[in-house]
Amino acid sequence: MNVIQIENLSKKYIIQHNGQQGYVALRDVIADNVKGLFKSPKNGNTTGSTKEEFWALSDVNFNVQQGDRLGIIGRNGAGKSTLLKVISRITDPTFGKISVKGRIASLLEVGTGFHPELTGRENIFLNGAILGMHRSEIRRKFDEIVEFSGVERFLDTPVKRYSSGMYVRLAFSVAAHLEPEILIIDEVLAVGDAEFQKRCLGKMEEVGKQGRTVLFVSHNLTAVEQLCNRCILMDAGKMSFGSYNIKEVINKYILSNSKNIKASVWTNDDNLFDNEWFNITKVALADVSAKSLAMPVRNDTDIFFQIEGNVLEENEKLSFCYYLYNDENTLIYQSASHDVNSHGQVKFKKGKRVIQTQIPKRFLNEGEYRIELGMILHGERHIIHSGNFPPTIYLQIEGGLSDSLKFLMRRSGILAPVLEWNNV
Repeated sequence: MNVIQIENLSKKYIIQHNGQQGYVALRDVIADNVKGLFKSPKNGNTTGSTKEEFWALSDVNFNVQQGDRLGIIGRNGAGKSTLLKVISRITDPTFGKISVKGRIASLLEVGTGFHPELTGRENIFLNGAILGMHRSEIRRKFDEIVEFSGVERFLDTPVKRYSSGMYVRLAFSVAAHLEPEILIIDEVLAVGDAEFQKRCLGKMEEVGKQGRTVLFVSHNLTAVEQLCNRCILMDAGKMSFGSYNIKEVINKYILSNSKNIKASVWTNDDNLFDNEWFNITKVALADVSAKSLAMPVRNDTDIFFQIEGNVLEENEKLSFCYYLYNDENTLIYQSASHDVNSHGQVKFKKGKRVIQTQIPKRFLNEGEYRIELGMILHGERHIIHSGNFPPTIYLQIEGGLSDSLKFLMRRSGILAPVLEWNNV
């Protein structure tokens, strides 16, 4: 049974472009307004401003079956969030038709549906009422919601005093536990810590198995693959591809993002990922002498993953990690600077730094790999993560080499480790 039916859906916005350039002082604004009092309307537009039509969605068509866990992926600006807002009735479409059967709970941004002046307790009941639930139903689920969110100590505090993480935990817990027929989740889960994200994904999977429907927008392709049974790819406001074969959709997305030459060096030319702790300038693969590696490399080569930048403020929770994926978008492993024990944890002092770790020799099989950088305040927040298009570099390995002449090429399996054997 179709619970969501979308036909020829389009959404247009009008973008205002102001032609005035440079610094504008308050006195200039006042002077311009005074001049405007004495100008005839026939003088027309004196500011040089123009209007432009922007189609955030264009002729989108698809259906969602009851119990589907639908992943929606695509670049920033592809129309994913606009699509969810239209389905959630937050904004009206310009053209097209949407039919929805069932009660919707949406979590599209931090604190969606919360009143900042009300306490966490009061907002739970408010959200339940918005979803059309009786007070008795909310009371029945109340303890589960509070326990899952982990904000019990702050339950009677106005939510305007919550951190973004607390906001998200409570908002997700309310949306997931009040038994909507359709649960809609945007990338907002990226705000939570890794443990909470894991719990959220588990809860969404549980909701799906109960026969309810989930729509999930995320840049975390691994999470989409694990959670969803169907996926669509959005591009420039249109649905470019959709399938129940999740890997096929994800591979098309990765291919569409790989039009440029895949490089083993990334430089921060656009001054991205601004934060108060670490200004990243470069990510690269280097050899033992710190020289950039030319691809491909043998799998018995010393390969170092390097991060260059400036530590702006020392924080013992600052940590770096990388995620290594193969060409089928399978996460092979993750490594993090906080993997060592608390006494030996790497601490980063102020100033220019080159932070590096070695990629294991004789471990990876022949093939092409994608490496994404992550940066976090351990246990608190993600600064650079899969949801904000992290610095990405590529590694190409040839051979599954060992000391034996029998293995000089790709071996069977995902990895090609050389392990010790004894005759005892």
